[in-house]
Amino acid sequence: MASFIVEGGHRLSGEIEAQGAKNEALQVICGVLLSKEKVIINNIPDILDVNNLIQLMRDLGVEVEKLAKGSYSFKADKIDIDYMKTDVFRKQSASLRGSVMILGPLLARYGRAYLPKPGGDKIGRRRLDTHFQGFIDLGAKLNFEYKDNFFKVEAPELKGTYMLLDEASVTGTANILLAAVMAKGTTTIYNAACEPYVQQLCKMLNCMGANIKGVGSNLLTIEGVTELGGCEHTLMPDMIEIGSFIGMAAMTGSEITIKNALKSDLGIIPMQFRRIGIQMEERGDDLHIPAQEHYEIDNFIDGSIMNISDAPWPGLTPDLLSVFLVIATQAKGSLLIHQKMFESRLFFVDKLIDMGAQIILCDPHRATVIGHDKKLALRASKMSSPDIRAGVALLIAALSAEGTSTIDNIEQIDRGYEWIDRRLNKLGARITRL
Repeated sequence: MASFIVEGGHRLSGEIEAQGAKNEALQVICGVLLSKEKVIINNIPDILDVNNLIQLMRDLGVEVEKLAKGSYSFKADKIDIDYMKTDVFRKQSASLRGSVMILGPLLARYGRAYLPKPGGDKIGRRRLDTHFQGFIDLGAKLNFEYKDNFFKVEAPELKGTYMLLDEASVTGTANILLAAVMAKGTTTIYNAACEPYVQQLCKMLNCMGANIKGVGSNLLTIEGVTELGGCEHTLMPDMIEIGSFIGMAAMTGSEITIKNALKSDLGIIPMQFRRIGIQMEERGDDLHIPAQEHYEIDNFIDGSIMNISDAPWPGLTPDLLSVFLVIATQAKGSLLIHQKMFESRLFFVDKLIDMGAQIILCDPHRATVIGHDKKLALRASKMSSPDIRAGVALLIAALSAEGTSTIDNIEQIDRGYEWIDRRLNKLGARITRL
């Protein structure tokens, strides 16, 4: 287990560029399984979850070549489906939640796919019903072995149909899309997730020869094709990392510029940061965060306490609520954080309370933060990262705290942030990796 030793109280300064989007990478890399031809993907982040998925591609028989930093070519002309029945595969895929998205393309191309119940963040129940109900609607048969937690999905032929998703699941929508693009006939998906990650996946699939209409909306229409070809695709910047950098700048009173932030893909995120008093300037595709000694949380028009909650796109992504929560601890005013999608994602707040933050955990989904207005700095602490997003929130807290903090289990942070210690140290942070 690795740890970060963080010497707090140092201001950051300079330019930083966001990595390629992690959530998009997991989807589009699985998409290469649909074609026998070469697919080139650029701006792939060097993070644990993505690297583990690339290794899984290799083990399935995909020919993978690293062309340059962040650029890979994939050629899936010889897939070993039976590898999915091995104990090695079970252990490998069970530790990576993104592995669930190999089911759709393999079902479309080979008529069968197998998978153990995937792992990932410990942030509460994350059901897969939306994925499998979509496959069943397309004509697949599902067999779940409860004793081994093993899924078997088989379909001699997928047929297009109309479906109304029971939730606007991002990975569920992506998985169903990956199956439907080669189904016979027309598939209509209503209540589809329309996050930028899904839009990017649709763009890549259309470039490969798929016929997807309604991209960017919650109503997708897919005309099935018999085969897909190759293409070249570039990942968008990671909006979660951009939001994390904005939070770091505000919490530490730093001045930084986030290069190539592409505001058009950030949706409501900049507005929500402005609601809690954080200033930012758009400079072309760059986002400049000026140093602020104080930032004040707005109230609603009727004077009630500001409430920030997650919602399907174009609402606020749940992956940033941990960042909003931690930066509110040093704001002027109070903020209610309402995490609707996951019941265990706020349980890291006890670590912030130990650092001196004033937080009331109302229930598993809601926390009220009373800001210090930077009159009382957080104190250093020893803590452990429970998941990716809570981990980076604790890192932000440690960067602003008085004294030296220790963060254990930083493999969780490494799953989603590319060499974050090296990149922040270039801006003036003092983070040592043990």
